[in-house]
Amino acid sequence: MKIYKNFNISKKFKNSAIAIGNFDGFHLGHQKVINKGKYIAKKNKLKFGLLVFHPLPVMFFSKKLKNYRIDSLKQKIESSKKFGVDFLIIKKFDKNFSKISAENFIEAVLYRKLMVKLIFISKNFKFGKNRTGDIKLLKKKQNYLNYKTKTIAPLNKKNKIISSTLIRKNIKKGRIDFANKMLGRYWTIEGKVKRGEKRGRRIGFPTCNLDLGNYIIPKIGVYSSIVNVNNKFKKKAIVNIGYKPTFGKNKLLLEAHIFGLKKNLYDKSIKIMLTRFIRKEKKFKNIIQLKKQIKKDIRDVKKVNG
Repeated sequence: MKIYKNFNISKKFKNSAIAIGNFDGFHLGHQKVINKGKYIAKKNKLKFGLLVFHPLPVMFFSKKLKNYRIDSLKQKIESSKKFGVDFLIIKKFDKNFSKISAENFIEAVLYRKLMVKLIFISKNFKFGKNRTGDIKLLKKKQNYLNYKTKTIAPLNKKNKIISSTLIRKNIKKGRIDFANKMLGRYWTIEGKVKRGEKRGRRIGFPTCNLDLGNYIIPKIGVYSSIVNVNNKFKKKAIVNIGYKPTFGKNKLLLEAHIFGLKKNLYDKSIKIMLTRFIRKEKKFKNIIQLKKQIKKDIRDVKKVNG
């Protein structure tokens, strides 16, 4: 898969089919779009690519919106490769790009720069300055700009349309098992292990600490998880996402106690796959109560499948 950071793509990928969107999470609905898009592109003897934006436009326009993403950009790239996309355009969404009119985006970018033949978008996709562009505008211009616009019906499961918005809502509510079903995989937080205060080690439960970065903040509390270390091995773990109320802390932190791990993982890249919400965060009167609860949590986590 070829990755581009601008619209100057090689001749090989011009006259292609392109799906445009945020693709945050690469959930089952996104997978349907990609698989159907690839099928239609192949039928028409075209390459198939994705055009995504970074940062997500909503995060660009709302500067205070830090914790929003389901996946990191790195995960989005990995998913694009996994699902067999021929090329990926990651357009930096900045002040200049946000001022491009919808008409100019179609004519200058899609037509002249990319020379697209097939465009796949969702029915509610908006683009261009003030979000004035939509599927109607794309279809209006397609005949004389020599491309076709296609929409793929959203994926509906149990009378619910699978979307990134719905997945975010469920993650916030701690309904990780339901979010995982919509993603078609475990929701995964990636990052490098940071050095902490070693408080967990001192009470007998050493942890790996991760910064949540731009990931959406799940319901505060304890989770069962599977941890992948440097793509080399996987182990079950208990994860606490919270503020350490027992120790009077107020900084949000993710801490993972990995079962059967004897060595430290400082500066190692790990993937934390949340499997189920166990309980809400609690404040304990003393360390003895905390340790007792942690032991119970570990027993509960070990019973969880996955």
